[in-house]
Amino acid sequence: MKSEDTPFEGGPMDGRVLPVLVGPTGNPPKTYRIPVPNAAGGPPTVLVYRRVPRGHSKRLGLPQGWKYEFAAEGERRAGRSGGRLKWPWSKPETRPGGKPDDTDG
Repeated sequence: MKSEDTPFEGGPMDGRVLPVLVGPTGNPPKTYRIPVPNAAGGPPTVLVYRRVPRGHSKRLGLPQGWKYEFAAEGERRAGRSGGRLKWPWSKPETRPGGKPDDTDG
């Protein structure tokens, strides 16, 4: 597997550069989660970083690399929506009332 040295900004990892595995397209993952063990033996804290462009080329405006910025709001807003994939053929989620989302009213 190929990796790319990627800088981290904000949060506890500020200023560090880590080798991050890249996918088949040559891009690192959109979110990077780092579990930090709890000293008291409780559940680990998860640091969440989001991928953002490092810069853009002058002519075409293409990204010239990537960096990770700290997502202070955590996992909830950093790309994980309930842990389920939303496929077009999936059944709609049911509301607490027991009925699926109804657009007719």
